[in-house]
Amino acid sequence: MPRKQAKSTADTQPVDGPIQFLSPEGVLEPDSRLELPSAIDLLALHRDMALVRRLDTEAIALQRQGELGLWPSLRGQEAAQVGAAHALAEQDMVFPTYREHGVAWCRGLDPVSLLGLFRGSTLGGWNPYERRFGLYTLVIGAQTLHAVGYAMGLVRDDVIGSGDDTRDTAVLVFLGDGALSEGETNEAFLWAAAQNLPVVFFCQNNQWAISAPYSVQSRVPVAQRATGFGFPGVSVDGNDVLACLAATREALTRARSGGGPTLIEAVTYRINAHTTADDATRYRPSAETDEWAAKDPLERLRLHLTARGDVGEEYFADIERREQELAEQLRAGCRALPTPDHASSFENTYTEMPAELRRQLAEHSEYLAAGFLTADQEIGATR
Repeated sequence: MPRKQAKSTADTQPVDGPIQFLSPEGVLEPDSRLELPSAIDLLALHRDMALVRRLDTEAIALQRQGELGLWPSLRGQEAAQVGAAHALAEQDMVFPTYREHGVAWCRGLDPVSLLGLFRGSTLGGWNPYERRFGLYTLVIGAQTLHAVGYAMGLVRDDVIGSGDDTRDTAVLVFLGDGALSEGETNEAFLWAAAQNLPVVFFCQNNQWAISAPYSVQSRVPVAQRATGFGFPGVSVDGNDVLACLAATREALTRARSGGGPTLIEAVTYRINAHTTADDATRYRPSAETDEWAAKDPLERLRLHLTARGDVGEEYFADIERREQELAEQLRAGCRALPTPDHASSFENTYTEMPAELRRQLAEHSEYLAAGFLTADQEIGATR
């Protein structure tokens, strides 16, 4: 029996649509549903978005050259990530998926450390506490429960609701639309609401969970799902960096003050395939991709800055210079990443290695000592 086609979520979208301040043409207009903060560094937003896009482009090139095993592109989602990241306070904690390269950049992580995970050089690549940015999470939706657990700790540490902006802390957790179908995410929503936790769920609805469109996952828009759990949901234009920043700043401020969780839906689109191992042309119509490409988040901010007269050729030349320096840093840094010792995956899985894992390590070490090639050596021998 053929599966009944799910009703398009477009039919249930609010008439007024997602909150938007900056149109695709770069025109700034107010939106009565949300206040736009007065002090916003537009040049910093544009600069971060431009450099993050170059990071993404170079990583794809490195993967195609055989330097990375895989890369999940963020192209098209720069505004959502950079806007949300600029709303964070230094003490806030971030829990990412595996695609938050823009947030990692804004939090000050060495971009080469991002490449290590996808090159197989590290199991994570950074200390989450140094930049208040968690390790990438490959298991869909798992990071939402991590974030809620951390938020429960903040409540018990009494670091919310004091009115001290340098002390009160919130959690920002990122997820894609596909994670909404996972049990972990719904459990996280339930706990966050029941315990009024200081956590903001930032869902980048890029329309596709690999090859599954959002319309087959839900009958209602993403933001509307929060109502069923008892906390606010807000939908913003995910290609508008100002709307993403304003909504996230408001939600984080409310969370730090003890106002509980919020679900933000950033309506956006991943222009590239799910990962470099995917072929999106097999399931996505090219006309849809072209339509979203015309809403490019970086281009709309560039148009706005140019129309205002804030920037000129010198500024864009400087951006191009920075992009080239970043590209060279990524290429050199990626190829310089060390090959991990064969014992590292055993030694860094648990705080104290269990007896069974110790036995497996000894067996593996004996295997290598007998003269068998490692996987890395086998690959090199075939080139």
